[in-house]
Amino acid sequence: MTASVTWRQALAWRMRRQFLDPLGRETVEDVVRRLCGIQAQVASSAELAIETRLRRPRPGAVGTAVADGRLIKTWAMRGSLHLITPEEGGAFLSVMASGRTWERPSWVRYFGVTPPLMEALRRTVRDALDGRVLTREELIGAVAAEPALGEVAAGLASGWGTLLKPLAWQGDLCFGPSRGNRVTFMRPEAASARWTGVPDPEEAAPIAILAYVGAYGPTTASSFGAWLAAGWSRKRQLVGWFDGLRDRMAEVDVEGERAYVLAEHLEELLATRPTRAIRLLGGFDQYVLGAGTADEHLVAAAHRSAVSRQAGWISPVVLVDGRVGGTWRLDGSGIAIDWFPETERPRSDVIDAEMARLAAILDLHAPGTRVGAPPRAGRAG
Repeated sequence: MTASVTWRQALAWRMRRQFLDPLGRETVEDVVRRLCGIQAQVASSAELAIETRLRRPRPGAVGTAVADGRLIKTWAMRGSLHLITPEEGGAFLSVMASGRTWERPSWVRYFGVTPPLMEALRRTVRDALDGRVLTREELIGAVAAEPALGEVAAGLASGWGTLLKPLAWQGDLCFGPSRGNRVTFMRPEAASARWTGVPDPEEAAPIAILAYVGAYGPTTASSFGAWLAAGWSRKRQLVGWFDGLRDRMAEVDVEGERAYVLAEHLEELLATRPTRAIRLLGGFDQYVLGAGTADEHLVAAAHRSAVSRQAGWISPVVLVDGRVGGTWRLDGSGIAIDWFPETERPRSDVIDAEMARLAAILDLHAPGTRVGAPPRAGRAG
């Protein structure tokens, strides 16, 4: 018989798994590992995603973890820049690479780079980064020195790094320490002595799927695919991998919808009580990205445009009962919350305590609650 839970239980369980209720005592890399990576296109948002999950966050801890090789910065899920752990991150890169998006006719037509040219680019970049850390300009110069790759070198000038992303997914490069305002690239094995490489997709898929279900359950194969590659993945392949792990999962009925958790988590999920915790999360937070803003159990359809804004910007949000109950922003007097009209607000002292916690993380003066205009858009990932 399939076990049944409510969405309030399911979201409370998800908050527990993501160190949101209660807050965690873990290390920076423990948080990144549990969340299957942290989107880092905006560095401050990545830092906030980690700091808001810890009881005693330490300023600068994320940068130290990257410098020490406990975290790696690279293009990963959905083609966005992420922080990943060097031990497990290669599994997610492998599953991303398994889609071979750069070999699809539509991709080749649009970018004008054939699979043989991509392989030549890959060899050149790997050789150029062997024992070296290069700026984007230096790397482009190394590619341009190859006669067959002249046109490809011109395409590498794109700030979004589209042609380099497949190389990142195959473990050929990651981001290195910045030189002033210039990004650099290096090999992952040089960035971290803990780097375990990019395994074969058949080996990587169980690692990635079980980690995702462990953090974002109850969930489905389609949710995993949307989080991983935003529709770029080979759906049949992902569903096959997911179905092959059913003996490691438990099916649950969530108010009439079929979803899955890890079998080892079922008993604890069933015993979970709905939460009344309030949490203020930064822009592009994994709690929102993991399920996706199209999930109406998390974000009501009427308010999706306030959360998922133009050009892929994801607003800072207020969680109440595990659901998005509003957005927040900084203004001249501190933190201002823009509540959704139907949200049942917690007691004012509970709200004030969470705002004070966020203000301390952001090093602000004590804020006051105030209803204001809709929040401005933030940077995209």
